[in-house]
Amino acid sequence: MSDENTEQTYARPGFFARNGETILRIVIPIAVIVLLIAIWQAIVIIYQTPHYILPGPALVAEAFFEDWGTLAPALWVTTKITFISLGLALVGGVGLAVIMVQSRWIETALYPITVILQVTPIVAIAPLILIYTPTTQIALLICAFLVAFFPILSNMAQGLKSVDHNLLNLFELYGASRWQTLIHLKLPASLPYFMTGLRIGGGLALIAAVVAEFAAGSAGAGSGLAFRLLESQYRLNIPRLFAALFMLACLGVAIFALTSFIAWLFLHRWHESSLKREN
Repeated sequence: MSDENTEQTYARPGFFARNGETILRIVIPIAVIVLLIAIWQAIVIIYQTPHYILPGPALVAEAFFEDWGTLAPALWVTTKITFISLGLALVGGVGLAVIMVQSRWIETALYPITVILQVTPIVAIAPLILIYTPTTQIALLICAFLVAFFPILSNMAQGLKSVDHNLLNLFELYGASRWQTLIHLKLPASLPYFMTGLRIGGGLALIAAVVAEFAAGSAGAGSGLAFRLLESQYRLNIPRLFAALFMLACLGVAIFALTSFIAWLFLHRWHESSLKREN
């Protein structure tokens, strides 16, 4: 082996040097979670806390597997309501944002209504929605949609209005139509704002689905995890309650991870928020 090849071999960074930051980002959160679970278990053992007040991690895990047949369908109901409402919020928020930025008068007329819907607590209007809708599932969808809708609308409208004026002047100079300017300039430039609204809307859609089900008090085979939480509380089945909470937390993390991955997929090649600094 020549001296030049030997120098290149020694200069080549190792696996940990190349991927150390990524490994630490995975290992550190896992280590913190394991530490918290260990502290939780230690508190239960040291203070001999009754399981109907604070069950240990082992009891929660046992309830998770034993009640999986009950909790899994409820998880699916909550997941379905969350993603359908988020999809409707995406279509409605993006569509209305595009309409609003076309005319200042349209924005002036519609924006106060959207703000009123956003600042009104969903618990306050959920009973009215339940009265005027034919089924509880539709009411839950409307409640979750209303909460997730405004962040997407607000961020998308802000993104469409934040396009570089020099680029707008350039498009006008070359005679681009309003439709061409929207497709080729405004929508791509608003992607970072849209992705922020998507991440916020995803979490809020889940929260709204749970809160709306609390307000609706729905029960039966078509009920979600919110009803299972209430049922476990009424029956003092605290291990199952913690297991349902764990499933909700995992669903929230999964939604955040999915929306973050979508944002990275669209932005990592060109936007500053996803590019790694070279210095």
